[in-house]
This record gives sequence, C-alpha cells and structure tokens, in this order.
Amino acid sequence: MTKTINVKVEDLSAKWIEQIKETHKHATLEIKVQEAVDETLMTDAAFWAIIDLLDWKKGKDTAAILAPAIKRLMSFEVALIYKFQDLLATKLYALDQQVFAENIGSRRYGGTKNFSVDVFLYARAAVVANGQKFYELVLKDPTKMPKEFTFEALLSLAPTAFQQKTGQEWDYLPTPSYETYTNSKGWNGKSWMEF
Repeated sequence: MTKTINVKVEDLSAKWIEQIKETHKHATLEIKVQEAVDETLMTDAAFWAIIDLLDWKKGKDTAAILAPAIKRLMSFEVALIYKFQDLLATKLYALDQQVFAENIGSRRYGGTKNFSVDVFLYARAAVVANGQKFYELVLKDPTKMPKEFTFEALLSLAPTAFQQKTGQEWDYLPTPSYETYTNSKGWNGKSWMEF
C-alpha cells in the first residue's frame, strides 16, 4: 500500500521523524521536494515546476500525463498562462537548430525526404517535457536528443489549461515562434522560406 504524507520543511522535527520511523518501520520512503512557487509570477522556476508535474507513470495516455500540469497551470491568471507559453516557445526556439535536427534518429535532418519539420518540433517538445536537467544537458550536447521519441502533447498544455479555465478558444501566438526553421541562427542564417 502506498501512502502520501505532505509536510512542510519547517514542520519537520526530530520527534516527527521518530514517529514516522516507529509507525512505518518496514516501509521505504520516497521523498519528493516541491519548491514553493510564487503564484503571482510565471518565472523559469515556476515553468519547470509545472513541467515536473507531468505524470509519466500514466504510460501512453497523454491526457493523463498532462492532467496534473494542466491543473496547476489553471491556478495561474490568464496572463501567466500566456507567459508559460512564451517560456515554452523560447525553449523550443533554442532547440530549433540544425545540429539538434541531425540527432533525432531515423527522421533526422540530412537533406533526405525522411526529415519532418513536425517530427523535429515534437522531438524538441520531448526534450522540454523531460525537465530542466535534461533540457540543459541536450543544449550542451546535441547528441543527447531523444531518438525516435516525441511528445507533441506538450504543445497542448497551455491551450488546454486556458480553455478549461476560461471556457474560451485559445488564439494566442507565443513569442518567439517555435516552428521549425524560425531560429535562422541555428540554420546557418537561412530564413524558414529558404527551406
């Protein structure tokens, strides 16, 4: 049986720890630290805290994977949902480079007909969806790009949170654009119209 116990760090005491040890002698503890996030801001830390809520234990059920992150994002003001989307776009834009496209597996960039701008976008989304540490690792080492793995569903996180919060259609265009080839510096200065 699994039991979840939530406790603030300031409430930890030697007595409380002893009680846990006594009550759960033969248990294995899994400790997750959830940093407090200022709900009035959509900072980089808040962005990654939301990404960390993706529930990968749900297998291939993308709606279930996204559900905790959607619920959390819905708690923010609409302007901050837009800010989340801008932060996501910035991270996807940073990965929109030929060197990353060359490292996504069988659909990699290389002048072949196999390369798909959509598959590359969804591979970049998979990098972000796997959290800040993995994102930063891939930025430093493009060979760590996921091979044959994409996560298109991440692109629906903010729109779904917005729609569920407001009941309105999502019509926000983030800045910068995260579409493949929009980061011209990452493609040897070529504009998306040259591809």
